[in-house]
Amino acid sequence: MNSDRIRFQNYKDKVISAHQAAGFFKDKMVIGSSGFTKAGDSKAVLPAFALRAEHENIGITLITGASLGHTTDADLARSNALYKRMPFQVDPVMRGKINSGDILFIDQHLSETAELLENKHLPKLDFAIIEAAYIDENGNIIPTTSVGNSATFAHLADQIIIEINTSIPFEFKGIHDIFIPDAYPHRNPIHITTSDERIGSDVIAINPEKVVGIVFTEIPDSPAQTAAPDVKTTAIANHLLAFFEKEIQSGRLTNSLMPLQAGIGKVANAVMSGLAKGNFENLVMYSEVLQDSTFELIDTGKMTFASASSITVSEDCYKHILKHFDNYKDKIILRPQNISNAAEVIRRLGIIAINTAIEFDIYGNVNSTHISGTKMMNGIGGSGDFARNAYLSIFVTQSSSKEFNAISHVLPMVSHVDHTEHDVDILVTEQGLADLRGLAPRERARVIIQNCAHPEYRDQLQDYFERACLRGGHTPHLLEESFLFHTRYTETGSMKQNCLVTY
Repeated sequence: MNSDRIRFQNYKDKVISAHQAAGFFKDKMVIGSSGFTKAGDSKAVLPAFALRAEHENIGITLITGASLGHTTDADLARSNALYKRMPFQVDPVMRGKINSGDILFIDQHLSETAELLENKHLPKLDFAIIEAAYIDENGNIIPTTSVGNSATFAHLADQIIIEINTSIPFEFKGIHDIFIPDAYPHRNPIHITTSDERIGSDVIAINPEKVVGIVFTEIPDSPAQTAAPDVKTTAIANHLLAFFEKEIQSGRLTNSLMPLQAGIGKVANAVMSGLAKGNFENLVMYSEVLQDSTFELIDTGKMTFASASSITVSEDCYKHILKHFDNYKDKIILRPQNISNAAEVIRRLGIIAINTAIEFDIYGNVNSTHISGTKMMNGIGGSGDFARNAYLSIFVTQSSSKEFNAISHVLPMVSHVDHTEHDVDILVTEQGLADLRGLAPRERARVIIQNCAHPEYRDQLQDYFERACLRGGHTPHLLEESFLFHTRYTETGSMKQNCLVTY
């Protein structure tokens, strides 16, 4: 019964349709919406606004936790409903609009959006749209499959629209830990010393007077698109697992490793799944997203606890979680993303961070966001939050891609820098692993070329490096050639020398 989902009497007469809710928005308003990697997002109001914008000249600035699910971002982009978007997205339609300049995009560290809003470095929020499992007797929100920036949005927005999702079980209450840090300059430490430590409330407390509408929906989250490990991702995972075993033998790690963070994607899933096969035990996560592999590790008994900001899993895994929720409820926690990604906590806990690169160069600089230095892919996400502060900062990618290995992902110089050489400890491709700890730039170059580059590009990279060394410098480069791989690909269809690819 829908009445069971609203337990605060003053909200009973505020139930409206999604189209009525979308009618509140005015041109150039700033809207904060729940949603983090397709989980816990607006499934009614934002799609209704996209429909409205098809017939009106109206656009908003949309701030979320991370990416939205279903076709929401695409629909908003197609209907020209967005003036500006932040801090992250993964939709190809929106990506095209961003790269054409039709939508302005601000790519932010996921830990920083809430901070920038609280500090008034961003425009004030006119509305917050927050997905809820239900509303308790005090008018507070019980979140669903993500927390993201929802608590901050609800705290700062002038007005609030609550989307109650009836597909979410009441039992979800209790898995959230909602905490908003003190304002500067009187901020206290974030007292998280273990992944399972709670510091806040299990509800998002709001001012009932801000609530202008409650919309019901029963649409579940978009399922994660999982892909089975292939030859390359399996090789990357095996190199990394062998590295962990070596670190254990050296005494730098134990069989429990350190708390783990893993980015989204099949490489991260392959690595995490591989941990079930080794001698690892009592693993814990302090990450952004709980994926299929997290629950696989909990099922095998290898992982004892996992903290993140959202649950983003495949349809089959989600059904499994709901069926066996009692087995997971005391083993998972969802936090605001400025807590899950807090530099202070990441450094205190000693996180092993595993994230994906688009490309990296021979000195260890990583590009996570831009194709050929100009075209936005998805965004930096939380990789920078973790890379800068991790106990071990690991980046993975394939050494080459496209037919005939036309693209090398190991380059003389990256076309865009998201993570500098100072924040990168380990680089891994299917070819091997480069341990950069304690190495100077010239040493790093030799290790990266030898261990990570595809054999068809190794000599080309080595030649560049040797000629650059003759010219001198702490970090030797031939500036007139440093982007030659990229320009050659644009001109010939391949980064290889003396190669012309025809289609």
